[in-house]
Amino acid sequence: MKKIYLFLLLATISLASVQSQILDPVKWSTSVKKISETEYDLIAKATIEDKWHLYSQEVPPDGPLPTLFTFEKNAAYKAVGKIKESKGVTEHDPVFDMVITFFANSATFTKRIQLTGNKGTTVKGEVEFMVCDDTRCLPPAYVDLVFEIPAPQKTESVVTTKNTDNIKVSEESTEIVEDTVVVDTLLETNEVLNDTVKAASDESLTALEQNKKQDKKGLWTIFIVAFLFGFTALLTPCVFPMIPMTVSFFTKQSKSKAAGIKNAIIYGIAIIVIYVVLGAIVTAIFGADALNALSTNVWFNIIFFLLIIFFAFSFLGAYEITLPSSWATKADKQADRGGMIGIFFMALALAIVSFSCTGPIIGYLLVEAASKGGIAPFVGMFGFSLALALPFALFAAFPGWMNSLPKSGGWLNTVKVFLGFLELALAFKFLSNADLVLQLHWLEREVFLAIWIAIFGALALYLFGKIKLPHDSPLSHISVGRLSLGLVVLAFTVYMIPGLWGAPLKLISGFPPAMNYSESPYGVGYTKLGSGGGTSTNEKFPEGAYLGPHDIISFHDYEVGLAYAKKIGKPVLIDFTGHACVNCRKMEERVWSEPKILNLLKEDIVLISLYVDDKRPLPDGEEVISKISGKKLRYIGQKWSEFQILKYKANAQPFYVLMGHNEENLIDPVGYTPDVEEYYDWLQKGVAAFKK
Repeated sequence: MKKIYLFLLLATISLASVQSQILDPVKWSTSVKKISETEYDLIAKATIEDKWHLYSQEVPPDGPLPTLFTFEKNAAYKAVGKIKESKGVTEHDPVFDMVITFFANSATFTKRIQLTGNKGTTVKGEVEFMVCDDTRCLPPAYVDLVFEIPAPQKTESVVTTKNTDNIKVSEESTEIVEDTVVVDTLLETNEVLNDTVKAASDESLTALEQNKKQDKKGLWTIFIVAFLFGFTALLTPCVFPMIPMTVSFFTKQSKSKAAGIKNAIIYGIAIIVIYVVLGAIVTAIFGADALNALSTNVWFNIIFFLLIIFFAFSFLGAYEITLPSSWATKADKQADRGGMIGIFFMALALAIVSFSCTGPIIGYLLVEAASKGGIAPFVGMFGFSLALALPFALFAAFPGWMNSLPKSGGWLNTVKVFLGFLELALAFKFLSNADLVLQLHWLEREVFLAIWIAIFGALALYLFGKIKLPHDSPLSHISVGRLSLGLVVLAFTVYMIPGLWGAPLKLISGFPPAMNYSESPYGVGYTKLGSGGGTSTNEKFPEGAYLGPHDIISFHDYEVGLAYAKKIGKPVLIDFTGHACVNCRKMEERVWSEPKILNLLKEDIVLISLYVDDKRPLPDGEEVISKISGKKLRYIGQKWSEFQILKYKANAQPFYVLMGHNEENLIDPVGYTPDVEEYYDWLQKGVAAFKK
């Protein structure tokens, strides 16, 4: 017994020394609010560290684990209604690639009860929850909740609170009643105990810095894409012919070259101001957060889809989108006034007259930027207008450059049609978002890719001159440039075809639905875990093994896998993973699928995949007491999660350990490593260390 206590003490000290690696981003506190003489609200509040998300009680299939409350049956009270939760944030989750309701900073859950007698009682329960940040998820956690209800005749209008850090629940076998229905809103209460927020660990701070870098990277991406859209808009039939007209105006109106350059700069700035103000207005009307929420709402995704389809058919020549001609007339009249005001209205006239070509581009750009939230629409409009304004300003300042411009002609309509096909394809991304939220499975990965293959195949035929659309000029031959572009589009179309049979298609990753949202998540012919079948090696299929991703022999039990590794003389790769771990799936799909890595995993390593969110109960007769909490573990996943924490001082997934037969690390463990070469080098060094 003394040895056991000594071991527990050493384990506690060890855990404390590496606290920065053990992530514990959620703290729970409980309180009780009196509603009437017999009714009380049981309130559980979660305080969540920055950048971490706690999920709602109701999430889509194949998403994260929902927050679940269970309560011991108690004859002293009865439940009144369902558990309510405070209003969360509903938006696209980059980890799970779906729209999910989650909580940031804090969340409050309320369960109303009614006492059935004249005595007070203690309500005992448990909350099971999962938390993620933008790049990883932690295994399911279980926290005891205790609510002290005083006897009715002794109660006053007070609230009792309890911090769950000090709660201990009896390990007696009890009958559990589940209550998981969610409502949309909850009246917040000021009486809830404010729990002390745990300081972020070193690893959490690193993740925070990475998230900030990702935000900046996202804005730069929006700017660059918008800048390219601006140059593309310049090559449309509504805008390109305006360049010589603008140059002619400044040449005639400016008394000197210096005045011409000054007026050209003012003109360019005016164009930028007009479009940036448009982006600012869109953000101001809806608000940055509202834009983000709207863009991930299922119905708004459907509206965006229809809107972009409308724009796309306009580019293809079905109809033209124009603003009222009276607007252009009024702007022209103001432009005749001269001076800075006249130049500004010239820029406004350009924006109005060119709207039939720039409108669809701006519409798509604003929708896409809105999905990023924040100041993305503002940044997007700045990039677009900068690209549009630069040529006008430069040619107006240096008219001699005009001689190098190609003449207007049918190629301008070709650019417009090209954009129409492109918008037609991109529109289906929004329809896919709606399908993912509703989980209709109408637009699974294969269907999405089939649509894109058809669209880009038709675009290739158009560029080769095999398809003609309204407003196309008679075509006796095609230019070398058009042929080259057609070949690029055709090659892209052919590239997508293997995706129908499970190819990862890394070039367009993020556009089609994830591989698990598919008729065959791991490709045609993939054998699911536990289904049996042949192996990928010449060895006999070992007892206790399963077929993992890409038919890699995998063990789900540590002891069984280690014994097999010793038997055949190979090192062990422990894969701490989870069924709801999306980054684990990304590693399997994008990194493990690489031939040189796949060969190592199949031929030189014994893979042990331990699922920390495995909700199957532990086998009968196997009793495991947590060395961390002192509680009895109930699920297989809890066992592997505790094993990871105690042995490797980490609790995030994916987490990879290469070890020898004496359970020694061959190389330092790693987490999510999307870089193929980096992961391959790590595997090679570990295998080489084992062979020494």
